[in-house]
Amino acid sequence: MLLISQAILAVVFWFASDSKMLPSPIEVGQAWMDMVQKQGLLFELWQSVKVLLLSLTLATCLSVFIVFLSTAPALMPIARFASTLRFLGFAGLTYIFMLMTNDSYQLKVALLVFGITVMMVTSMLAEVKAIPQDDIDHCKTLGMKNWRITYELVLLGKADVFLDLVRQNAAIGWTLLTMVEGLTRSQGGIGALLLNQNRYFMMSGVFAIQITILVYGVAQDYLLGMLKNVLCPASLAGKRGV
Repeated sequence: MLLISQAILAVVFWFASDSKMLPSPIEVGQAWMDMVQKQGLLFELWQSVKVLLLSLTLATCLSVFIVFLSTAPALMPIARFASTLRFLGFAGLTYIFMLMTNDSYQLKVALLVFGITVMMVTSMLAEVKAIPQDDIDHCKTLGMKNWRITYELVLLGKADVFLDLVRQNAAIGWTLLTMVEGLTRSQGGIGALLLNQNRYFMMSGVFAIQITILVYGVAQDYLLGMLKNVLCPASLAGKRGV
């Protein structure tokens, strides 16, 4: 109820605003209809969604694999190095990834996988370090070997936390997507469409695209939250105090 009332209040203020810097809701609605009919807004959104979902899946698998290996002291430097790479920007890496890929589609996926992976590995490593020593000792008393302990405490024990990190990095992926699609405009995507609108100062179109991304992002986050509750019902029961 509070969320709905605040959203309605925000729209009312937007209608009442006479700011020259912001387009009116009517202008945004007209721009949205125009881009859907003439510029393929929904098609470009679907193209971007496919790229992001593929990149998110690959980045998640790669991050979990790196973190799983990091539990072995000899392989921990690999995970730390991957985490350190989060300070690098795309501008200095684009040429390297261009040499490693065959076309602009692969370039987009590779850049997104890199950007999401380095952030996800950093968060996952922090969660692994937070595992209590008592839990590790308990597994040892049950006769578990090292990799079995990792499987129980990291893959199974932290599955709900990892899924939350996937939700967070899915949102970060939309921020990276605009930048990546701006580098490879030949493949289209909603990010390239957004940059084109922004380049010519068509603010009503910019707002229409941003609202479209926002609506999809909220829906995506909700669906990922439902997926987490289905795959990890114990975490949901814990929050309810069961």
